[in-house]
Amino acid sequence: MKKLMIATAIIMVSLTSINAQSSLKESPSKAQVASSQDDYKEVKVSELPQAVKDAIAKDLEGATVSKAYANEKGEFKLVVTTADKLSKTLYANNKGEWIKKQ
Repeated sequence: MKKLMIATAIIMVSLTSINAQSSLKESPSKAQVASSQDDYKEVKVSELPQAVKDAIAKDLEGATVSKAYANEKGEFKLVVTTADKLSKTLYANNKGEWIKKQ
């Protein structure tokens, strides 16, 4: 009876470690998917399209763009400091239209 309990315990521990290893292998692939979707490369603020600059001036009076990033789709990720010194990250397309990102 004692051998049966020890054998059961060994099997349970083996199954637990196999499940832990398989879940560890899945995690990096999920992280890679998320980073590949966020393929923005830094650009100079002066290189932003005029439509984006106009949208910032119109909708965020007194705000300044501290960093700008662009992706291959013509979308921009903007790090903006508002007039009340709050930092926000906003997304816009090359037409100056705001995009909601999750």
